[in-house]
Amino acid sequence: MFYKANDEGFREVLPGIRLKTLVFGEKTLFTEFRMDAGALLPKHAHMHEQTGYLAEGKIRLTIGTQIFDVEKGDSWCIPGNMEHSAEILIDSIAVEVFSPVREEYLPESK
Repeated sequence: MFYKANDEGFREVLPGIRLKTLVFGEKTLFTEFRMDAGALLPKHAHMHEQTGYLAEGKIRLTIGTQIFDVEKGDSWCIPGNMEHSAEILIDSIAVEVFSPVREEYLPESK
C-alpha cells in the first residue's frame, strides 16, 4: 500500500482532535493526528500497542502514572491495555502506529 500526502480525509474523533489513517497492513496501522491547542484526550485504554512521534507542537502525555511534556521530535510507546491521556498545549501533529490494526480506524473503502 502506498499513500501520497494530502490534506483530505481527516475526521474529527474528539473536539479539536482529527485523525487520518495513512496506510495499514495485516498487523499495523499508521495514522496522523492533528490536534488543536486546548483539546483533551481523556484517560482511556485499548488492547493495541501504540507507538508515536510528535512531528509538530507540544502535548502533555500521561501514560499510566507517568507524565511527559512531549515536544517536537519526541516519541513514545504505550503498551496495550495501559491507561493514557493527553492535553494538547499548542497546535500539534502526531504520527502513530497501532498494532494490531485498529479496525475502527480503517478507512470506509478498504
